[in-house]
Amino acid sequence: MLSSTYFGTGPLGDGDRGYGRYSNPTWDPFEEALGQLEGAQLPGLLYASGLAAVSSALSLVPAGGVLVMPSHSYAGSLVMATELAGKGLLELRTVDIADTDAVLAQLAPADGRPASMLWLESPTNPMLGVADIRALTAAAHAAGAVVVTDNTFSTPLVQQPLALGSDVVLHSVTKYLSGHSDVVLGALVMSDAGLRATLLHHRTIHGGIAGPFEAWLALRGLRTLALRVERSQASAAILAGRLSTHPRVGSIRFPGLASDPGHERAKSQMKGFGSVLCIEMAPVDGGTGSMSGAEAADRMIRALKLWLPATSLGGVESLIERRRRHTAEPASVPENLVRMSVGIENVEDLWTDLEQALASLGG
Repeated sequence: MLSSTYFGTGPLGDGDRGYGRYSNPTWDPFEEALGQLEGAQLPGLLYASGLAAVSSALSLVPAGGVLVMPSHSYAGSLVMATELAGKGLLELRTVDIADTDAVLAQLAPADGRPASMLWLESPTNPMLGVADIRALTAAAHAAGAVVVTDNTFSTPLVQQPLALGSDVVLHSVTKYLSGHSDVVLGALVMSDAGLRATLLHHRTIHGGIAGPFEAWLALRGLRTLALRVERSQASAAILAGRLSTHPRVGSIRFPGLASDPGHERAKSQMKGFGSVLCIEMAPVDGGTGSMSGAEAADRMIRALKLWLPATSLGGVESLIERRRRHTAEPASVPENLVRMSVGIENVEDLWTDLEQALASLGG
């Protein structure tokens, strides 16, 4: 609803919305649907962007508290957490989230303070590391920490972190949930009424609210989520299998491959393996001249005709990019790493385009 204010005759309550920053009837159906998809007992909370949702979730860390976060988290989350730590507002501990023992050591170190929050991504962006969500949430709760899980890559159709023990689930609604690369939104989902009230207050006071038209577009996109995820996951598995044996690919990351280190763990907590895969391009030494893996990646991407060289993911179109072109990406992400978000195009068309682009490297 395009309204900034609502008719009211008394104290706020009994459905009186009061003002457009508090709630909007166009947000309601999306928040209710997302809560149900995640298996929550309450509606979710819609935000102006994924990072607005990140900011709200990080507000749960008490002043000076300890935040444990994956070293390969989404770059925006890492940058925000790093800036908060730089201001002395929290202590940030980054760790390989796929290394359960290392995470446990950071949650409750023998010579340090226990964590206040465990931040999870699984699979991680962009390295596709898979966390043992059940074990880590149990350990975090034992240490007194709240657990936030970014479920953007998996969607609630593939993974439900609340059922695995998480307290809050985060989504960049921009990605799979809306699915058409035409809105910027974020969301948080939880089952605890106290947590929801705290996060709702933060959204209201800090103003990270969604536009009603964007909310309507996201709800429309949500209606095709199952079809899009089914198609893109199936295509991603086919492409990963073919790329895993291609001579121009040095290595591949995709939890759906039996050779992937996160495969068995992903099978135990996911209903699929997602639609994002990453390759590391091999260096080229041949007829077209020598080039590093990063140079080969850039050249291959420029040769593509159907895949779109752009950031973001989860849309109907297939997107591809070398992640280290972004200065905010951690230095531990390889320079030659290419992230591929598989869309809903014909898989053979996608493969034909990749084949010709890889062949253009020569060698």
